Amino acid sequence: MAKKYIVDLSEEEVSQLQTLIKKGKHKARTISRANILLMASEGETDQAMPTAGFAYAAIDRVHVTIVERTREKFVIGGLDFALIDEPHPPKFRKLEGKEEAFLIATACSAPPSGQVRWTMQLLADHLIEVGIVDSISDETVRQTLKKTILNLG
Repeated sequence: MAKKYIVDLSEEEVSQLQTLIKKGKHKARTISRANILLMASEGETDQAMPTAGFAYAAIDRVHVTIVERTREKFVIGGLDFALIDEPHPPKFRKLEGKEEAFLIATACSAPPSGQVRWTMQLLADHLIEVGIVDSISDETVRQTLKKTILNLG
């Protein structure tokens, strides 16, 4: 099967990758990608290891799709694009300031009638009922309370 993305490294890029691997001061993921690019440029064949798909996938213990994506990223964007992960988009917080204070005050108050104590799910449902948030999981409530070192038991 013909490879769609052919890795052709210059001598400078090869030396840069070898230096990166030898130093070992980078993330394991970056070093693994560097190994993939070096092996791909050396002409490792897909038939060398038919059970794994790619010889370097088996040697470096990565999945074949990681090898394919790394080669693709190198061809599309160059060496830095292939080695370095894009930063993840920031996640917004469901509870901030006043909402968090309301949650803590509710957790410290008397539980609803018929209940012995507040559970995480009861607190989450109460926040939705009151209109503080549109939706929230009991895990988010738990993490918020844990952050404040609130012990309900």
